[in-house]
Amino acid sequence: MNIDYPPEVAEFRTEVRAFLGRELPEGWAGLGSLGEDDARSFTAWWRTRLAESGYLTPSWPREYGGAGLTRLQQVVLAEEFARAGVPANGKNDVFSIKMIGNLLLRHGTEEQKRRFLPRIVSGEDRWCQGFSEPGAGSDLAGLRTRARLDGDTWVIDGQKIWTSDARTANWIFMLVRSDPGAPRHRGITMLLVPMDQPGITIRPIAMLTGGDNFNEVFFDGARTARENVVIGPGEGWKAAMALLGLERGDEAATNPILFRAEVDRLIALATERGRNHDDAVRDELVRAYTRAEIMRYLGMRTLSGWLKGEVPGRDASISKLYWSEHHRQTTDLALDLLGADALAPTGRWPIRHYRADDPDAPNSSASWVGTWMTAISGTIYAGASEIQRNILAESVLGLPKEPRP
Repeated sequence: MNIDYPPEVAEFRTEVRAFLGRELPEGWAGLGSLGEDDARSFTAWWRTRLAESGYLTPSWPREYGGAGLTRLQQVVLAEEFARAGVPANGKNDVFSIKMIGNLLLRHGTEEQKRRFLPRIVSGEDRWCQGFSEPGAGSDLAGLRTRARLDGDTWVIDGQKIWTSDARTANWIFMLVRSDPGAPRHRGITMLLVPMDQPGITIRPIAMLTGGDNFNEVFFDGARTARENVVIGPGEGWKAAMALLGLERGDEAATNPILFRAEVDRLIALATERGRNHDDAVRDELVRAYTRAEIMRYLGMRTLSGWLKGEVPGRDASISKLYWSEHHRQTTDLALDLLGADALAPTGRWPIRHYRADDPDAPNSSASWVGTWMTAISGTIYAGASEIQRNILAESVLGLPKEPRP
């Protein structure tokens, strides 16, 4: 495999670095060097600069507020942002841009694109995702939230859970059962629903990490317009699968950078604790380093396919399983190194509530304990490790399907 970038990429990389040099404050040391309040303020300000430059939605056409970049340019942009320690988006943008925005760009009607995409870029519309339910988490086809047509309006009743950032969203894209008599995967519809209406109740879920972005959402006669359907009535499963197959090139580029930086912090922690000469600890550090390097090459393989227009498919399952299990093992070692200090953490807690803490974050016990708690959930959200292993066993290895009740 040729892991070198083509020569024309160097010019764009220089352009991105010049943008960062102009826009970032003097002496910028990365988001991880800021306290929580300052980091939130910076992220909100930085999002406006990205929106104005088109870098907030780099792959989108300019007519919708994007930069019209090629896939390779998007990879370079993601790499340079990760190395500079700046966020690539703002609050709710993973759901607003990466998920529903990209889905509408590919499968939405022209009216939906004109209506929603500019408001996503401006931040006027902030989205959350309504998939999981108390009885339908990994088994998404078992969802029970229902929607029925009442003239030109869908009426929705049911409950969603683990809805991240629901309280800061004013729209939700959600899966509902619109035809109870149809087979499990065929009677589902994806609806676009405004959140600011009387028929919706949001209740926060207290998290062990201290975060408050998880919520449960109740629908009691909530309504949305008939045309607020993605792809079409009864096509919700198709829409969901299209959503899961959206671009992962940025993750393939940035995950190795973030997790390698975390391993470097782990080695520094072992040195600070005087454990870097312990043979058992050194063995575990080598394993963590090796896993991070393997992740880099897995990312290159995914990037190669993505740049050719391939749908991630099994690579997505391999990547999700690999980084989440690596992260849990890495943070387990960090807590072993902290010893009793992990029971009474001090210092700056992680600002991120998923994956690694920011590369420039202080090497505090609170940073590692908070990240360890998040790492445990990483093997569950976005497809549990057990589900990913089943997918790979059945679709790659050709093993018999998991018995179904």
